[in-house]
Amino acid sequence: MAAVEKVEEQLASLRIAKRSAPSEEPAYLLDIDLSRPAQSENSRFVAVSCSNKSIRVYNRETLHFLREYSSHPGILSGVRFARACDNTVFSACSDGTVKCWDVRSATQKPVQVFSGYPSNVFISFDVNCSDLIICAGTEKVEQDTFLVFWDARGLTDCASSAKEPLGVYSESHNDDITKICFHPVEPNLVVSGSTDGLVNVFDINKDNEDDALISTCNSDSSVSFIGWSGRDYKQVYCLTHDEGFCWWDTAQLDTEEPITLLRVLDVRDSVCAENRSLHYMVGGLYHEKAEKLFLIGGTSTGNIHLISCGTEGLSLVGTLGGGHSATVRSFCWNLADESLLTGGEDAQLLLWKPRAVERSLTKKASLKIASSVQKRVRVHNSSLKSRKK
Repeated sequence: MAAVEKVEEQLASLRIAKRSAPSEEPAYLLDIDLSRPAQSENSRFVAVSCSNKSIRVYNRETLHFLREYSSHPGILSGVRFARACDNTVFSACSDGTVKCWDVRSATQKPVQVFSGYPSNVFISFDVNCSDLIICAGTEKVEQDTFLVFWDARGLTDCASSAKEPLGVYSESHNDDITKICFHPVEPNLVVSGSTDGLVNVFDINKDNEDDALISTCNSDSSVSFIGWSGRDYKQVYCLTHDEGFCWWDTAQLDTEEPITLLRVLDVRDSVCAENRSLHYMVGGLYHEKAEKLFLIGGTSTGNIHLISCGTEGLSLVGTLGGGHSATVRSFCWNLADESLLTGGEDAQLLLWKPRAVERSLTKKASLKIASSVQKRVRVHNSSLKSRKK
């Protein structure tokens, strides 16, 4: 059996292994990340950013709740574990700060605060693969939108004082910077996406922003998700807020070959079009073993669709049902054991494993929670009709 077929079979065989216990304060689960241990293959922690401005930490195997950090004055825009230290997790906030937390500590005080400039409202961020650089993207304020960078070294040296930025990029986007994603193995490469439709790749080792900008790809729509793919991660892709998909090969920049691998105006029309059972897209994941890009989408009732990407088009691999009862907002893929974590508007955190059997005496409550706070969440287009081409 080919590697791709084997992986697609594994993805289609994912079943619920664990569920998190219901929280006292239900909230949308907006972003998920796994700790990355340096020594062992098994990560220990799961961090989740929630619509109630908190970060929750769980045991990765059991999904037992460990602790919650709720001292955020603004809306969160993601969580990221450090690569080299599995107890260090970062979060970005609309108050213009990125905070670093030690998940072993129950105190509500971060071990380090990275402060932006006074007008900064952060809505995206990432940490590079060497844990040396943090980058956050801002909302557009007046005419300005920024990528802000910090040196992340020396986290315990001066935890009492906020770290100032190394500098900013300010010329490459002209609207909200919705997503930032560092390269998986090249610490100097970062891709950013914006509501201006642009997906920009930068080499931050260069002296200035003009030289750093390697490529600009236009999705022609507001960017909701970006990532890297391909054998050497030379490809970048994005999803858009109106459920479009674009995929580019940056290795072709200096050749005569076209850079665009695939462009789909509306994934919902390309996959599950006959029964209208795909309502929105969540994100993508590149499977290294199969050397294959997959997308994740779903339905308003909680079903999850796994979609395979090829230059010839998109195809449905499988559907995960019986888990969530409302829109799925977040996921995290663990290549080590082929498992998938998902979080949704039903306040549930689920762990899916190939051919797993859920051992639970309590039947899940089917609920769609109403959020009491203003959240920075995607508003999915409720209309499933084709967009005008």
